[in-house]
Amino acid sequence: MDKRIEDTMKALEKNKFKVRYFNDSKTASETLLNEISLSDKVGIGGSITITELGLPKALVDRGNTVYFHWLETTPEGMDNARRNASRADIYLTSTNALTEKGQLVNIDGTGNRVTSMIFGPKKVYVVCGINKIAEDIDGAMKRIKENTYKNARRLKLDTPCAITGKCNDCSSPQRMCNVTTIIEKKPSKTDIEVIIIGEALGY
Repeated sequence: MDKRIEDTMKALEKNKFKVRYFNDSKTASETLLNEISLSDKVGIGGSITITELGLPKALVDRGNTVYFHWLETTPEGMDNARRNASRADIYLTSTNALTEKGQLVNIDGTGNRVTSMIFGPKKVYVVCGINKIAEDIDGAMKRIKENTYKNARRLKLDTPCAITGKCNDCSSPQRMCNVTTIIEKKPSKTDIEVIIIGEALGY
């Protein structure tokens, strides 16, 4: 583990977050599956990282109740999953950026992911690869803006960034960058643990 990761972890702990580091995603996902009981209802925020870890499928296959709007096929079903996820026992998501000062920086389209990170679920796991670490808030925002187009293309949205590969600070009806949050320190009523994995994961 290099010094940058160590310093980030120390900063997270100073900000009252629990934090753990895993060298690889396989070990991290196995550990999380062992810690989540079969009786736990699990909410998942839209996350390529969580999907790359194989957690949604693994949880569904073993019998957990999972609320994840990406598993739904209708707008109604997606909204119900988002609401139920916010009241789950366990909430799994990632962060768009993690600063070396121990801050979690996110930009959301709907807002369900960031609100559930802050309040609602009994336990929140924020899982991210080392590619998400940025020096400070400015670096975090730069990182997010430089990668937003990837989600736009994945979702086949009609936004300028999907075409140009760059943020245009648009007013598109399908704009994804509607809600920006910075979690400076652990919210007082939410048990948040940050899981850092020594790989590049997600966007």
